[in-house]
Amino acid sequence: MKFVATRCAMIVASLAVAGTAAAANPVAHPLEWPRPARSLPPDARLEARIDALLARMTPEEKVGQLVQADIESITPDDLRHFPLGSVLNGADVAPGNDKLASPREWLRLADRFYEASLAGPHRVPAMWATDAVHGDNNIPGATIFPHNIGLGATRDPALVKRIGAITALEVRVTGLDWTFAPTVAVVRDARWGRTYESFGGSPHLVAECGAALVEGLQGRAGTPEFLDAAHVLATAKHFVGDGGTGGHDEGDNTASEAELRDVEAAGHVAAIAAGVQTVMASFSSWQGVKMHGNRPLLTGVLKERMGFDGLVIGDWDGHAQVPGCTSDSCAPAVDAGIDVLMAPERWRQIFVSLLAQVNSGEVPAARLEDAVRRVLRVKLRAHLLDEGRPSSRRFAGHWELLGAPAHRAVARQAVRESLVLLKNDRELLPLKARSHVLVAGEAADNVQQQCGAWTIDWQGRRPSRDIRPAESIYAGIRAAVTAAGGSATLSPGGEYSVRPDVAIVVFGEHPYAEGAGDVPSLVYADEQRDLALLERLHAQRIPVVAVLISGRPLWIEAELAVSDSFVAAWLPGAEGGGVADVLFRSPGGAVAHDFRGRLPLPWPRAPAAAGARASAGPLFPYGYGLEYPPRR
Repeated sequence: MKFVATRCAMIVASLAVAGTAAAANPVAHPLEWPRPARSLPPDARLEARIDALLARMTPEEKVGQLVQADIESITPDDLRHFPLGSVLNGADVAPGNDKLASPREWLRLADRFYEASLAGPHRVPAMWATDAVHGDNNIPGATIFPHNIGLGATRDPALVKRIGAITALEVRVTGLDWTFAPTVAVVRDARWGRTYESFGGSPHLVAECGAALVEGLQGRAGTPEFLDAAHVLATAKHFVGDGGTGGHDEGDNTASEAELRDVEAAGHVAAIAAGVQTVMASFSSWQGVKMHGNRPLLTGVLKERMGFDGLVIGDWDGHAQVPGCTSDSCAPAVDAGIDVLMAPERWRQIFVSLLAQVNSGEVPAARLEDAVRRVLRVKLRAHLLDEGRPSSRRFAGHWELLGAPAHRAVARQAVRESLVLLKNDRELLPLKARSHVLVAGEAADNVQQQCGAWTIDWQGRRPSRDIRPAESIYAGIRAAVTAAGGSATLSPGGEYSVRPDVAIVVFGEHPYAEGAGDVPSLVYADEQRDLALLERLHAQRIPVVAVLISGRPLWIEAELAVSDSFVAAWLPGAEGGGVADVLFRSPGGAVAHDFRGRLPLPWPRAPAAAGARASAGPLFPYGYGLEYPPRR
């Protein structure tokens, strides 16, 4: 999603995009696309209830269901006068404009929006959507999991499902209904700033993990747990092809239809089969046509061919990018198949213009009825009309569930399983816990850096002290070695007074989100500083374990050469102790946890390598990952 008017513009090198050359005109052939098995059977009683609701709704009430506003620009009182169907909190927005607002304030505001949405005689409760993309990450005190790129490295869909279920439960504590997750893009070029939001570069991996997260968030379709009091609505995003735009956020995907279908759309097919109830359209284009205005794909493929009967939502003001549209008016997006226009700031204008377009016939009555029916279907499946005010629901206000020890234990397990061992010369790892350990590098004691973006705020720039409960990587190492009688010294610059037995250097990317993370090449930005640190320790003949924090594979051959062991830790989230769990033996000397992570993307051999098909071939292929030797 997009949260600021001015985007960070990146100059991107003109590299060949992994993909087939575009056709002269973008033509979709829906009958050649897959048709997922229906996860939910037809429900005549539900459809009859929708018919009854539609029959008594006014045009204003119907149009309102098609508009979503951001809580920074709408108040509960506004909702009494404009019957909007949903609100969202942008990733930089919180109740009272306080990013550290207590969970209690979130629940209180959810009640106020809910009650205001029922002010009219025929009103339908409004939904509240949020970006809970690696835990309920907007809420201080919630469990923060590794970002999806790390979950893809675990190759553990059962774990991914558990993470989805925990995230849903913690979202429910604060009274919200809907999360804009998971991202099911297949990454074709790691220069893309949203690489870490994906599970990786394999269609199969993305499909498997995406479906697991959907099932965790929503519950298993067709069973009593589906969208019960412990679950929330999920969103498969972004339809379709946002991972194949040559490293340009919101760019143009030039793949053939066959590649778009067989590679880029794999995660969406799996999510629909798992019962996902909402799909978000992509900012990107396919062969020059903006997805928010692409009727053949949104309607012909997604709705008609794939049988998706939930709602399609636009991204943050994404309709404004459709030719002939503005932030204030966009009938073409609705005609193309967008059911809910995300109009975070200009919601009044969109409501007024859409109502006029409905009354004039520019938006056909049948398209309006279909869109409203889809919104109502999702709300009824989510029991929104029956559950009552958010604070009255089963898990609302159970603050002890936020960051609960059992939830944090799952997050720590995810950290352990996501770590990928790229190098282990002379079998340096696993380390003896009863050692004198130097912990160096800027990221060693930096919870903000290890969590990345979408953590309390959009770009991930809140200070580490605001992210609680949490344990830095250094704190986890210190706990592990002191428990065994060893010691750990923190020195970001690598200075020491007593020669250490080993140095663990933690370094990597600083947080970024969306276009701000697009890069012209995969050269590590802070290479000069961190390489100098590694070289100095290496020259002093101190064994070095390098731990890289990053949202994507980076060109690090020089750093790799001066490290005895090298670990890709991705963006592990708040439970940094999971790193020490794998690096060190137990106090008794046994290997408690082996490396299980496998690369979810190829690791580049050259700084401009743009994905799996780079001409030079990868340094480490997709699926690579070392383990400890047997009987260690």
